[in-house]
Amino acid sequence: MHAIRLHAFGPAENLVHERTDDPVPGPGQVRIAVAAAGVHVLDTALREGEQGPFPRPVELPTIPGREVAGTVDALGEGTDPSWLGKRVVVHLGMVPGGYAELAVTDAARLHEIPANLDAAEAVAMIGTGRTTMGILQFTTLGPEDVAIVPAAAGGIGTLLVQYAKNAGATVVGLAGGPAKVARVAENGADIAVDYTLPDWPETVRARLDGRPATVVFDSVGGDTGRAAVDLLGKGGRHIVFGWAGEGIRDGEPLSYTEEEQAARGITSEGVLGPVMLQKAGGDVRVLEERALSEAATGRLRPAVQRFPLADAARAHRAIETRGTMGKVVLEPPLDPSAV
Repeated sequence: MHAIRLHAFGPAENLVHERTDDPVPGPGQVRIAVAAAGVHVLDTALREGEQGPFPRPVELPTIPGREVAGTVDALGEGTDPSWLGKRVVVHLGMVPGGYAELAVTDAARLHEIPANLDAAEAVAMIGTGRTTMGILQFTTLGPEDVAIVPAAAGGIGTLLVQYAKNAGATVVGLAGGPAKVARVAENGADIAVDYTLPDWPETVRARLDGRPATVVFDSVGGDTGRAAVDLLGKGGRHIVFGWAGEGIRDGEPLSYTEEEQAARGITSEGVLGPVMLQKAGGDVRVLEERALSEAATGRLRPAVQRFPLADAARAHRAIETRGTMGKVVLEPPLDPSAV
């Protein structure tokens, strides 16, 4: 098979498209002929040698990627034979191997892909979608809400805008640049503004006609996050799930002392990591199943930006320069033998 392999930590150019041995499924495992592999911002950090949430540094050489969708083409010993030939999607967990034409995983991790989703959309929901479902555990939205979504053209932002609109909330979507703002408006945001313009908070205030925001879904922190939180009224909720800042990984989370929160009558809560999993009862599959169900019914529609598998380096560069909209996905060729 062909795969993207990393032999040395460093820039995106270190991601090499090359031939390597086909993986073989072990007991209780399946092999997937990959149709789509998800690319996460964490992948760019791991590529540079950061350890991230993993218990130990990545061992080289490695095939990056932990989100995969495709068709089961081989079974390990003792695996339920009914999986053979099924369209499936899986989050590989702490195990890499997604940027490839073939990937192996435990059958217990698999989800069958709903009939109305393609592989790339399923990948978006198994990763970005499950995180979105995890974030939404921490608030209830209704017609009385005004929800601000920074980074609204991103994968999670796209889904948050849709979910809030479905709940009847007034949605303010922030994005950087005219093309992304247009995409946010097309996605259903009531107010779509360019946060790179210095007067964007005044624009939002005017469009809301004095109505305060009730919730900010903050993934950016920095000046943009602070300005968004300043639009919250009394009783407002600041839900934090990232702090990308002006770059991708160089931001800082906003911090509020209990005194500041009390004075303004708002709450600020970080929702990533163990607290999110605990809220889901300790079972991440609950969030995965919920995300796939939302997409299967059409209530949520993931935005996907597709790159050929061989262009993984270009995909990483696009993420690092904020040149993407939606979930970034790598697609192997339909006929691997033609490569």
